[in-house]
Amino acid sequence: MAIIVNLDVIMAKRKISAGELAGRIGITPANLSILKNNKAKAVRFSTLEEICQVLECQPGDILQYIPDKQEGSSE
Repeated sequence: MAIIVNLDVIMAKRKISAGELAGRIGITPANLSILKNNKAKAVRFSTLEEICQVLECQPGDILQYIPDKQEGSSE
């Protein structure tokens, strides 16, 4: 997947647990775990907004784009 979620890095910097963050943004710990472990297929903007408010960060602090290798490349 080309989009990487760095939520665990920001959570560690802010010293907030997954359970506390889940409670403060109003999602289940299981859904937060799916997002944190790059298993999510999508994220609602409202959820992303809540995460950014609680963690006092920007969406770009959490989400990173890494291009997939090009098909047919010699690598």
